Amino acid sequence: MSKIWVVEDDRTIREAIEVILSKDGHVTRAFRSAEEALQGAETEPDLLITDYKLPGIHGIDLVKRLKTRNPGMESIVITAFGSIDLAVEAIKQGASDFLTKPFSPDELMLKVHQLSTLSRAKEQNQYFEDEMRDAFSGYEIIGNSEEMKRIYALLSKVSKSESTILIQGESGTGKELIARFIHNNSRRSGGPFIKVNCAALAEGVLESELFGHEKGAFTGSIRQRKGRFELAHQGTIFLDEIAELATGVQVKLLRVIQEGELERVGGEQTIRVDVRIIAATNRNLGEMVRSSQFREDLYYRLNVIPIELPPLRKRKSDIPELVDFFLKRLARENKRSGIQLESEAMDLLLDYPWPGNIRELENVLERAVVLCDSDRITINELPFVHESSPSSSGTPVQMLNGNLDDRLADMEKQLLLKAMQEAHGVKTRAARSLGIKTSTLYYKLEKYGLI
Repeated sequence: MSKIWVVEDDRTIREAIEVILSKDGHVTRAFRSAEEALQGAETEPDLLITDYKLPGIHGIDLVKRLKTRNPGMESIVITAFGSIDLAVEAIKQGASDFLTKPFSPDELMLKVHQLSTLSRAKEQNQYFEDEMRDAFSGYEIIGNSEEMKRIYALLSKVSKSESTILIQGESGTGKELIARFIHNNSRRSGGPFIKVNCAALAEGVLESELFGHEKGAFTGSIRQRKGRFELAHQGTIFLDEIAELATGVQVKLLRVIQEGELERVGGEQTIRVDVRIIAATNRNLGEMVRSSQFREDLYYRLNVIPIELPPLRKRKSDIPELVDFFLKRLARENKRSGIQLESEAMDLLLDYPWPGNIRELENVLERAVVLCDSDRITINELPFVHESSPSSSGTPVQMLNGNLDDRLADMEKQLLLKAMQEAHGVKTRAARSLGIKTSTLYYKLEKYGLI
């Protein structure tokens, strides 16, 4: 479904085009002239269909003016029979395509369908330019522990389904990695994978990010914008930190799940979307429902197929394989070769409780590779501070090397971990206990790889 403008001074042709487009479900607005279109509309169209020869401003000039306001707009210029030179000139001047009179309804709808598909692909590609560079782009699912074997067996079944999935696990256990695996092995693998961190944005901003907004919907909304659900059409949307959703957004999300439709912020047009939802959280949603912190109906809609990821401390037999994987990748990235971990250092990694899970392990190894002067990583490159391990009989593992800045950074990291544990993962509560803003806490958690 697209928002289409029809600019044609011939009433019969104008009304005929409107009827054809409306039958296909598109939302149309019709104008007799370019001046009328420029003055009488509040938002720009997804697609412009305009006659070349109009009274006053010509059609190609209208295309140029509207594209300066909405660069992503597609356009079809209608020319008289035999005016191929005009059609070619229209394409050179920025039109997407052309039609010559007389044309059939099938010809019109073929052009509209092609350009609508192209427009959606452009928007998705724009989004993916940054997404393809994200931190998980080169990851694999690693591990042969019994816990991971159960996960693999479950993934082989759920990936081929269309069911909504709720992934639960501590921060750093690889929830996004699992979501990407499910998408890449599903029937939707050819479609987009769109991710949203629900904890990173304020309620009003998150609503706009998810559902989009119309021009003028709020201060600063200078043009229409499609939301993540529209970008994820015929693909998968990954809603991370789903427990942080405000109640108002929960209600709108519930409607998308139940009805497959939404309205943009400030808009009245109902938009249908075909999206598979994978949600993730490090909190216990069942307990949140019982304490009225999360909608019960939304919880049951999300929790169709639950996947519980084990923390690294419960799958320590996978640590050597994970270490080998990370060291090989880090060696390539740092143009090093043959980096090995001494047995004493591996023992320390196996004893450590890993509160930050796999992400913390990767960060520790990255630091070790950077600081190591040889091809052998020793315990001197493993900066653990005030962490008790099972083999140390309560004696803390002290940092064996590092300057003051390193020591202070490690102490800050441990304070953050303790605050998050005591707050049961609730970031606002952890921030309050530390006397800092939630946004500052979020920055620091990202800085140390704890989310």
